[in-house]
Amino acid sequence: MATLADIGLAAAINILSALIFLLLFAILRIQPFNDRVYFPKWYLKGVRSSPLNSGAFASKIVNFDFRAYIRFLNWMPAALKMPEPELIDHAGLDSAVYLRIYLIGLKIFVPIALLSWAVLVPVNWTSDGLQLAKLRNVTSSNIDKLSISNVERGSDRFWAHLVMAYAFTFWTCYVLIREYEKIAAMRLSFLQSEKRRADQFTVLVRNVPPESDETISENVQHFFLVNHPDHYLTHQVVYNANELAKLVADRQKMENWFDYYHLKYTRNKEQRPRVKLGFLGLWGKKVDAMDHYTAEIEKLNEQIMEERVRVKKDDKNVMPAAFVSFKTRWGAAVCAQTQQTKNPTEWLTEWAPEAREVFWPNLAMPYVSLTIRRFLTHVSFFFLTFFFIIPIAFVQSLASIEGIQKKASFLNPIIEKKFMKSLIQGFLPGIVLKLFLIFLPAILMIMSKFEGFVSISSLERRAAFRYYIFNLVNVFLGSIITGSAFEQLDSFLKQSANDIPRTVGVAIPIKATFFITYIMVDGWAGVAGEILRLKPLVIFHLKNFFLVKTEKDREEAMDPGQIDFYATEPRIQLYFLLGLVYAPVTPVLLPFIIFFFGFAYLIFRHQIINVYNQEYESAAAFWPDVHGRIISALIISQILLLGLMSTKGKVQSTPFLLVLAILTFVFHRFCKGRYESAFVINPLQEAMIKDTLERAREPNMNLKGFLQNAYIHPVFKDEEFEDDQFDEGLTEDSDDEDCVVVPTKRHRPRRKTVASSNVSGGLSQSLPYNRFDTDKGKPV
Repeated sequence: MATLADIGLAAAINILSALIFLLLFAILRIQPFNDRVYFPKWYLKGVRSSPLNSGAFASKIVNFDFRAYIRFLNWMPAALKMPEPELIDHAGLDSAVYLRIYLIGLKIFVPIALLSWAVLVPVNWTSDGLQLAKLRNVTSSNIDKLSISNVERGSDRFWAHLVMAYAFTFWTCYVLIREYEKIAAMRLSFLQSEKRRADQFTVLVRNVPPESDETISENVQHFFLVNHPDHYLTHQVVYNANELAKLVADRQKMENWFDYYHLKYTRNKEQRPRVKLGFLGLWGKKVDAMDHYTAEIEKLNEQIMEERVRVKKDDKNVMPAAFVSFKTRWGAAVCAQTQQTKNPTEWLTEWAPEAREVFWPNLAMPYVSLTIRRFLTHVSFFFLTFFFIIPIAFVQSLASIEGIQKKASFLNPIIEKKFMKSLIQGFLPGIVLKLFLIFLPAILMIMSKFEGFVSISSLERRAAFRYYIFNLVNVFLGSIITGSAFEQLDSFLKQSANDIPRTVGVAIPIKATFFITYIMVDGWAGVAGEILRLKPLVIFHLKNFFLVKTEKDREEAMDPGQIDFYATEPRIQLYFLLGLVYAPVTPVLLPFIIFFFGFAYLIFRHQIINVYNQEYESAAAFWPDVHGRIISALIISQILLLGLMSTKGKVQSTPFLLVLAILTFVFHRFCKGRYESAFVINPLQEAMIKDTLERAREPNMNLKGFLQNAYIHPVFKDEEFEDDQFDEGLTEDSDDEDCVVVPTKRHRPRRKTVASSNVSGGLSQSLPYNRFDTDKGKPV
């Protein structure tokens, strides 16, 4: 168990690591040859020019301006200088709201820390509970004297913790409701002022029922001409182009290798480069590299053309889904937010994701298979979470010197040294847990892709939800349970069954020392490592040396990255959980969490301004998830405090804590009913206002031309294919607003749509549908 000296050593190591990362960043960022690594966002916006284009050769590599080294910390005030409205224009609402999560952490925990240190720390410090616990062989450290563990069983001092729990809850709820209201208003304002985008007019339709007499495209067109006659504009059916996408990706790889060897040849024309055809180029026949990759590219071009023809001609490649676009945002809102038929399993509509965030491979999944896929994913996640208890138990064994000595007695001469003992208990457990979790976000994202979500934002939100559950079960509860089981095993075996809950109640706050070490490793040194961008730095210079020939190539070599919401937001939520759980139990943990929120806010604000380039914009659609997880952390803290107080002989506090948990849940339901609709539903009033303003400003706008190619699969977006797509029927639209008959190939009676303009030519009326005689081709 970590002592105060162990925590001090861990803090020194992590602070030193963070300072080294920051110093390296401050030096590397001002070197001209790293400019595209640390300021890629400004290059993408076209407002920053490369310093390599001017000056002497040496000055292009190293910055000889010594004044820049004196001002090496000026990035900190610069990161805080940009006001929030300008930040939203610069980086988007998603990025601005993401930063507000860190600000909420500061708003919640700074007052809580001041109050808990002013009230609870003196109450805990002046008690003698741990002196009595030592008589029962329960281990503890000097840090635990600041926690609730030091309060004697049955003491009236526990009422102070109960009152503080109410104060912490009310303050947290106050901050949350103010932020929910603010962010909901920011979202509506952002959507209202946002430029015209295709997803504002488009709906994704899935589970289109088959018709024997019509293709999917004809069926979609017919359905929406009949049921949305005044607003339907055009549609784009969804193709299973996954095989074609693989061929295009393979061709891109071959082109990259060709560019590499061609650049190598231009640097040394005396000898043409050669390559081995065996595994990974390690053995096999040697051939001319450029001729080989030229032949491979030509072969892939032929396969791509054949696959394109097959995709267009074979109806089996047309999925029962389509992107349907409307003439107005109001029409799209009505379609996306209503049930289309009496059969709730057919013609399922939802808002189309932004075109750049569509995850095209999953659109090719049959809708009926999604239920099976989600069931298999749930089962896989359960077993992943369950079996990860094993490495968690291993990490907790490292946190105990006694456990290491029992398991590996040959290490006694090393670990008995004071420095090594402090290093093992104060630093090693946190870094090992961090290493165990390093690949987890990528695994959870793969599971979300298998589950079948069709947008990057939905993939990230589902992966973030699972990561949060994983952190809750394994990192938090698993660390407490396994830690208690390992450290208190001797006490469990020697005492009566009635005393075991009391020992567990004491052991829970004792695990605060482990979480302190983890916060320093992950939240201090880990966040500082984010700003250094070591991996993008190395990859950029490798590409720049081996592949880059032109400025365009150099721009493509940049990797600005983005906020990985599915990896970073659950980590933030773990800190909310730890802070809220330990605020009334072990307040000594709060300063470490406050430092994380402040430091991370500074780092990520700098990255958002200068580095990250988001792939999509969801207008803060993730905020209800963030709010809900903070509320769940608040309720979990109240339940755990209830259990802890009961083991401390204060059973009479149970009704008060139950009422507090119920009040918190009622507050959550109120916020959900009051504000969540702004994040999932587009109000018809707002849509109509934006449509009206746009018609007044651009009365002659060609909306069909803007929408008809917006949702074509990226592998189809080249000139040769787009020239003949309409001949092949890839895109269908309705040009004639006053069409009298809805055409159909079906051999059973079908209704038609009649539209007549009023005298002023303004509005159209939909007259009653009549039967249509398909054999005679005229209305009956």
